[in-house]
Amino acid sequence: MLVYHHAGDPKTDETTGEDMTRTLTAAILALSALLPQPAAAQTYPDRAIKIIVPIGPAGSYDLVGRQVADVLTKRLGQTVVVENRPGAGSIVGTQSVVTAPPDGYTLLVGGLSNIVFNAGLYKKLSYDPLRDLVPVALVFNISYTLVGAKDLPYKTPKEIVEFARKNPNALKLANAGIGTGQHVVGAAFMKATGTQFLEVPYKGSSAAFPDVLSGRVDLFFDSTPGALPHIKSGQAKGIAILTKQRNAQVPDVPTMTESGIPGFEIDSWIGLFAPAKTPPAVIARLQQEIAQVSGDLKPRFANAGGELMEVAPDKLSAFIKAEYDRWTGVIKDAGITLD
Repeated sequence: MLVYHHAGDPKTDETTGEDMTRTLTAAILALSALLPQPAAAQTYPDRAIKIIVPIGPAGSYDLVGRQVADVLTKRLGQTVVVENRPGAGSIVGTQSVVTAPPDGYTLLVGGLSNIVFNAGLYKKLSYDPLRDLVPVALVFNISYTLVGAKDLPYKTPKEIVEFARKNPNALKLANAGIGTGQHVVGAAFMKATGTQFLEVPYKGSSAAFPDVLSGRVDLFFDSTPGALPHIKSGQAKGIAILTKQRNAQVPDVPTMTESGIPGFEIDSWIGLFAPAKTPPAVIARLQQEIAQVSGDLKPRFANAGGELMEVAPDKLSAFIKAEYDRWTGVIKDAGITLD
């Protein structure tokens, strides 16, 4: 069985959030002191900062952008505005940051989808996420949950897999659009379990759920925050969550491992990125301020069905590279392409 959870998961670290914040802040300050301070970096920020969300309003990317903008506005003494710039599966907004001046005044909400998935899905992607962007901080971590129509006769992933192996394409699996996280997770599940569902693409999760709730499609891998309201209301069946532990908001929904599919654990991270060549002192200042407000962000993210994610600044690039290598490989093996 393939294992998809990332190595070095910060959630497994026994250090408390408060200790981690102090450690991160001390490390950032020490590093910043050793770096040359360009004049622009010394006065940063002296005007408004823009955070580009490369998808439309609502959803986890928008949540992260607006929550981070709110706390940074209070910390930096400058307005931090959020601009939704959707288009071409998040490419338009991401590309706009890649080509922005590398001065710390244009930042990007980036995550598994636009930083990693797009690199595997598009052979002619207009940007190289590892070369053209620098991670500032990863702050939000969400899982995926397998949701079923409430009248679906199969109650566990194991039952679903057994039926699907004997009856290819008999079960309909929704996704939020070709190349979305929901699509890639579904493809990874089929690859890992040797099954084949009839895939039904929609334009976003909100468009998919009416058919899930009515029973016109059988299954849907959605982000846990997106799935929670439908599970709590009883309109949909929570079949399994793709994490090591159950979610406290829906404690009756088992993990995949508990349900007989060991090791199928997938996290979807979201954070803040800047154009390559942004002065290190500017990056360090942003990292310092975000570390200071992690206590404010934690309950906000928990209420949204996710978790605060804290990765040490000196480990960010290695983390992104490992995720890049892992998921571009999954996408290639699944034969998913958007070119």
